[in-house]
Amino acid sequence: MNIGEIARRSGVSRSTVSYALSGKRPVSQDTRRRIQAVIDELGYRPNAVAKALKEGKTRTLGLVIPPASRRLTDMQLGFVASVVDAAARADLDVLLSPSGGEHDRSFERVVGGRRVDGVILMEIRLEDDRVTRLQQSGLPFVGIGRTGHPEEMSWVDIDYETLIARCVHHLADLGHRRIALVNRSAELVAAGYGPGHRAQAGFTRAVAERGLHGVQRCCADEAQSGVTCVERLLDDHPDLTAVATINEAAMPGMYRALAQAGLAVPRDFSIIGVAARDWAENLHPPLTAADVPADELGARAVEMLIQRIADPAIPHRHVLVAPPVSLRGTTGPAGRRPEAGDPGAR
Repeated sequence: MNIGEIARRSGVSRSTVSYALSGKRPVSQDTRRRIQAVIDELGYRPNAVAKALKEGKTRTLGLVIPPASRRLTDMQLGFVASVVDAAARADLDVLLSPSGGEHDRSFERVVGGRRVDGVILMEIRLEDDRVTRLQQSGLPFVGIGRTGHPEEMSWVDIDYETLIARCVHHLADLGHRRIALVNRSAELVAAGYGPGHRAQAGFTRAVAERGLHGVQRCCADEAQSGVTCVERLLDDHPDLTAVATINEAAMPGMYRALAQAGLAVPRDFSIIGVAARDWAENLHPPLTAADVPADELGARAVEMLIQRIADPAIPHRHVLVAPPVSLRGTTGPAGRRPEAGDPGAR
């Protein structure tokens, strides 16, 4: 169904229908009602491509995600889903583009080829070449995450420094004196991955404030690495009684390693972290965690990007969230670790 057919059935010219749809010129109320009645009857929707060509817009947002070779965590998938959903509500499409290594050409095609009206950037590093490239291009963009120079761009982010510090304080309140931070992969942290560095800062500060003994380890984003990481922690630090983590993907392996060591959670050992709510609730036992509101943050990022597309000169906006820790089934008073010879000890 096109404008010509609507004009024929309404008894007006094509230009009158166009003016009624666009509002660029006044159309009488009677004529507008007649046109709208035909539109409602036919279920007409303006062709999105034709409208985009006329407006000089693609009506598409780019979402730059981690490399395709890396499995997305539940939290990352939550951000992707929320961005796509929020964009759909605004009648916009989303073009997913991986970045990093061999995928940088995809990112460059999105930026240089003007395939999108704006970009949402995920997994941001403290010094990020992609941010510099977007700034040079003039293409509107918003980050889920921020660089070490937060004033230079618009972003939404999770306050990992505050959240990990809260996790440490919660464990300290329960009597834990020796605590480990299990971070994301060594590769990510070495590359300046923002959440990893901010988690380290929060952990170091809180451990010092409470006079605790703290240990920090990096762990790859997979269950088997979680097993290996916790096994080594238990071997190297036999008096360790708790772990705080931001590594969702390694969590099932961490649970497994503790069970294999004969440690009951939370009776003998406590775990706490920052994670997607559904993920935390579906672990067994459910994880005590600061629940990341990925749906809310993704929608806010889309809203901010639409505003920047409409007016690139508006001041940068920043949204930093620090959700409370949800108490579930993995933290309890510091207990005595089973020793060799005890029932259930490894």
